[in-house]
Amino acid sequence: MTTSTMGGNPQRPGIWSDLYIPDQLIAGTLQLVTETITLAAGQLPRGALLGRREDGAYVLSKKTAKDGSQQPVAILADEADARNTPVSAGVYLMGEFNQDALYMPNETGWTIEEVKPLLRAVSIFLKCPVSATDPS
Repeated sequence: MTTSTMGGNPQRPGIWSDLYIPDQLIAGTLQLVTETITLAAGQLPRGALLGRREDGAYVLSKKTAKDGSQQPVAILADEADARNTPVSAGVYLMGEFNQDALYMPNETGWTIEEVKPLLRAVSIFLKCPVSATDPS
């Protein structure tokens, strides 16, 4: 008696797992509103605070900018690399977000206290995370 393989199915039964570590950027149940934009410059991580330039392209929002991007209006939904050329990227235009998960490096000049009311005006709400402590 001989055994032969039928078909070209490379799948074999097995078990595997992936570790999921949430970044905690989204911090509430408010409906998320997203849009695809053109990211003009930079290699930015998820959670980067973006401003919109006068030409319509988005960049990392800097407090001292003079091209329109000094007004933060969006949060980058996934990391994006626009170092060599502008790229399409997804952004959040509305929602509740963990203020500690935002990407605002020192070079932007922003503090959470300054940016909170500016984002509130465009329906982006920043929340301070609260963690549970061991009662013992």
